Amino acid sequence: MCGIVGKLNTDRTKPVDAGLIRAMCQTLVHRGPDDEGVHVDGPVGLGMRRLSIIDLGGGHQPISNEDGTVWVVQNGEIYNYRDWRPTLEARGHRFTTNSDTEVIVHLYEEYGDEFVQHLRGMFAIALWDKRREALILVRDRLGIKPLYYSTERDRLLFGSELKALLPDGISREIDRQALHEFLSYNYVPGPRTIFKAVRKLQPGHRLIARHGRVVVEPYWRPQPADTPRGDTEPVAYYVERLTELLKESVRYRMIADVPLGVFLSGGLDSSSVVALMREVSPDPIKTFSIGFEDTSYNELPYARLVAEHFETEHHEFMVKPDAVDLVPKLVRFFDEPFADSSAIPCYYLSELARRHVTVALGGDGGDEVFAGYETYTAWKLASFYRGLARPFRNLIPPLVGRLPVSHGKISFDYKAKRFIQGALLPPERGHYAWKEVFSDEMKRDLYAVDGNGALEDPFRVFERELGRCSATAMLSRLQYVDLRVYLPDDILVKVDRTSMAHSLEVRAPLLDHKLVEFAATIPPELQLKGLRKKYLLKRVMAHRLPGKILNRKKGGFNVPVPAWLRHDLREYVRDVLSEKRLREQGFFNPRYVHQLIQDHAELKADYSRNIWGLLIFALWHEQYAGGAVEGAAAEPGRQSA
Repeated sequence: MCGIVGKLNTDRTKPVDAGLIRAMCQTLVHRGPDDEGVHVDGPVGLGMRRLSIIDLGGGHQPISNEDGTVWVVQNGEIYNYRDWRPTLEARGHRFTTNSDTEVIVHLYEEYGDEFVQHLRGMFAIALWDKRREALILVRDRLGIKPLYYSTERDRLLFGSELKALLPDGISREIDRQALHEFLSYNYVPGPRTIFKAVRKLQPGHRLIARHGRVVVEPYWRPQPADTPRGDTEPVAYYVERLTELLKESVRYRMIADVPLGVFLSGGLDSSSVVALMREVSPDPIKTFSIGFEDTSYNELPYARLVAEHFETEHHEFMVKPDAVDLVPKLVRFFDEPFADSSAIPCYYLSELARRHVTVALGGDGGDEVFAGYETYTAWKLASFYRGLARPFRNLIPPLVGRLPVSHGKISFDYKAKRFIQGALLPPERGHYAWKEVFSDEMKRDLYAVDGNGALEDPFRVFERELGRCSATAMLSRLQYVDLRVYLPDDILVKVDRTSMAHSLEVRAPLLDHKLVEFAATIPPELQLKGLRKKYLLKRVMAHRLPGKILNRKKGGFNVPVPAWLRHDLREYVRDVLSEKRLREQGFFNPRYVHQLIQDHAELKADYSRNIWGLLIFALWHEQYAGGAVEGAAAEPGRQSA
């Protein structure tokens, strides 16, 4: 794991400044505290910061082929690198290290641009082919590892984080459409970023820059299979094959030359990873969990149950966060406005784990791959709701609207009001209406200047992705779009930035691409059986996990933000979102923002996600819009801005 950076000048006579590449590297020291490498060759420069995981002494990057015509930097891990070495050596390739990155060099020599089809892992790769004068950027299939780029002003810049591009003076003009989408979802969906001049390389895509031309193209996309009921295999087949792939994936992700452990929430996904680790390896398992004093948010008892069941070396920490201190720090690590508040527990969990290990496995991806979200059951319930006689159906919204507001974890009133909000919409639109933060109607009151008419409907992000999905089964389509948008742009961003803030590598066994491809062939009725989520995964784990874990309701990795905004953070929020600051920034109507804060404080509504998003954006704007972060050096666990 590391951070990579680079630059390619369109004018081949214009050399890249090695000092610039080093400055870009310095913004990513937290991602790779162990080593730095730079290679400059005329119009191209590559750089990396390394966190040593495999071949601790010999894995220095950038790394080249035998004659120095192919150079590579990589962020991530190639899990099947050992499988390829004998084949490549038999074909005459000579290895000088035991690192996984060197395999990329020789696979490229064998297969050209299609080398990525032979990789199994999480990665962001930059490869310079001197003979072709081609720079190739590749991002892994599921988007576990990030990669940003800019083609502004006759040069291509790239980096593992957006901040790595800032030392070369990119434009910081805010993309209003990206802001519009952030306000809808509390993250910026790719390929946009908050800056007009910068883009994210999408999951399963590669970028090829050659002779002044830049081409971005997909090399992989999961396709759910529409299998008629009569043509499906017996349930036992899916259970057996899924078990094999899960074990294989976990076994691959336990390859490391440093200590590793597991993030354990006590939920089905992370508990399954612990169970499978116990089966595939005799080594002791270290598990890490955090909890909160608010019992509705505290999942430590479930985590302890799993830890005791599998006799792990268990570590836990009761979080009493100083959010006023932590939130600005998180904003610096994320580079873009990112308002998923579960970044807070993820940050603390990474901090705890890094005291003991360098690598941690997690359960990320289980909800998308195995149909675990509440919105999937809500889609089925909405079908029933729409079928009710209109007079009876019309009685329900007023009753739900009278439910008293609760600030507990995913309270009944919150779920009921969200359900009504999207129940009468088409299923695909309703799926995201249930997750929506600011509706278009709210934005009309929120914006200081009316700009809604000139902006695209935020749902178009998902419509475009759904247009690429060949499945007709609604559950498969909902899983597909979550896998392609919500997972890489929210969940995986959160895990990458909070873990890398502590120089910790996190691996996701449930996102092995072969596992994901197989899961796409599972009939929808075996994913969501009635209202039973993750049905097939539970079948696989039935004799491996305690019944309390198999049968517990989904919890989620949340923090008590609604209560914090009413108590601990109330004055801080009023300060950051003061009328003076809001008018200086010029985006939002202070009167409307203050009304949201007041209504939330008086329990008239739960506006916690709205207020949290506005707070994060305001802090981000103060830190990034004025240029303070440019060229800032970072240290593990701390970054100046």
